[in-house]
Amino acid sequence: MISANNITLRLGKKALFEDVNIKFTEGNCYGLIGANGAGKSTFLKILSGQLEPTNGDIAITPGQRLSFLQQDHFKYDDYSVLDTVIMGNQRLYDIMKEKDAIYMKEDFTDEDGIRASELEAEFADMDGWNAESDAAMLLNGLGIPTEEHDSIMKDLPGSIKVKVLLAQALFGNPDILLLDEPTNHLDLDAIAWLEEFLINFENTVIVVSHDRYFLNKVCTNIADIDYGKIQLYAGNYDFWYESSQLIVKQMKEANKKKEEKIKELQEFISRFSANASKSKQATSRKRALEKIQLDEIRPSSRKYPYIDFRPSRDIGNEVLMVENISKTIDGVKVLDNISFILGHDDKVAFVGGNELAKTTFFKIITGELEPDEGKYKWGVTTSQSYFPKDNTAIFDTDLIIVDWLTQFSEIKDATYVRGFLGRMLFAGEDGVKKMKVLSGGEKVRVLLSRMMIEASNILILDEPTDHLDMESITALNNGLIKFPGVILFSSRDHQVVETTANRIIEFLPNGTMVDKITTYDEYLASDEMARKRSVYSMAASDEEDN
Repeated sequence: MISANNITLRLGKKALFEDVNIKFTEGNCYGLIGANGAGKSTFLKILSGQLEPTNGDIAITPGQRLSFLQQDHFKYDDYSVLDTVIMGNQRLYDIMKEKDAIYMKEDFTDEDGIRASELEAEFADMDGWNAESDAAMLLNGLGIPTEEHDSIMKDLPGSIKVKVLLAQALFGNPDILLLDEPTNHLDLDAIAWLEEFLINFENTVIVVSHDRYFLNKVCTNIADIDYGKIQLYAGNYDFWYESSQLIVKQMKEANKKKEEKIKELQEFISRFSANASKSKQATSRKRALEKIQLDEIRPSSRKYPYIDFRPSRDIGNEVLMVENISKTIDGVKVLDNISFILGHDDKVAFVGGNELAKTTFFKIITGELEPDEGKYKWGVTTSQSYFPKDNTAIFDTDLIIVDWLTQFSEIKDATYVRGFLGRMLFAGEDGVKKMKVLSGGEKVRVLLSRMMIEASNILILDEPTDHLDMESITALNNGLIKFPGVILFSSRDHQVVETTANRIIEFLPNGTMVDKITTYDEYLASDEMARKRSVYSMAASDEEDN
């Protein structure tokens, strides 16, 4: 068990937390939620001991081991993947290294023998002989193949490092597990594996995530941060939402009844206070009036943007024809003979672990890349808006937000453009911020503002939920569901994929594709997907054997 006792944290004059008391008990998974800036990550740092509170303390059951997801992707650059994972249990790793150093001594003494014996006993108690195989199982579960396990961390791409650090946090069955955005940069397969791991995990988990489906799947409780306090709710994210809304509704109804009673008492007092025969009754009602207290209903600190994509023209029957497109990058065939025809009602989710294939395909159909072979053709009634995964070049400008966005508007009026920014929570002077100084979440909201103002009838979005808070993801999800045009998108947010897509295309690791008209959940459960993957796996195995 881990508990926060009277925790207060002040940043300058502002109190981020004020007298927080909460217990997290064994066998439960707690989703820590709150608006951007509410202090979710900060609270995890306090729990893990990385940050000292102004007042109060953190208590952990004696003898229990706490593990947390590291955010420094360069901290372990000089270590192998396996060693990095095993360092999730630092004591076990230290024992392994000390043992190795003793056994490598040329002048092995009696004292060395005694020390080695002590270490071996502790090593066995910690199940050290299974450490490497346990680490390998975690890595394989997250989609890191065995041949990568001996690689040095600095040689790996960021997407793989993220998975290694997650495996490190999960390693060794910690008693308390703290995870800050563990699904960030994970593909949907890895997220599904993590969900099952946490569902079966028997100790204490506290997780921050913007993925609503993930929270619904793994959480037994929700800890909601609002106005420096943390309120605990039993159940998953949807149950929290319904419960919190119901509590506010009940408080409003109770206040309404109290207000009616107050009005009734005030009218009686006003009418009969000067009447001698009614004076006692008026006095009694005055006392009753003084006892009535309205419940204080503070509005949530959460803010939802308003996302509404409205195409300026309807789309015709001819939308997109893709014919035999292939593309090789750095000697690897990323796309292999890709062909399909898009219909005017299609909302297509591109899924699977081959992220390079998805991004490459989007770049080809938006004209950023040329295919090696094949062709594509957009219908004459179509217009496209594109949300790129890598937006670095877009924001490398000295323009302020409103001037940059005006370039994409037919109406060259700053007030009109600011209206779109206002919908996306850029208030007041935010519009004069320079593009190059924006945060990750602000950049996404600016790009979504551009897509709204362009009024295209086809949306192409490559991982738009990255860097967004839960409120913005919810707003985007609703905007995509309502959109009357065609959508081609990839997203790591299961709920966005499931509620938006009516067609699934998966690029397999060999560059080929599976194309199915279905929802995402039905696709995951389908025999065809399992068969396609099985065929690919066997083919890959045959290549390795040859």
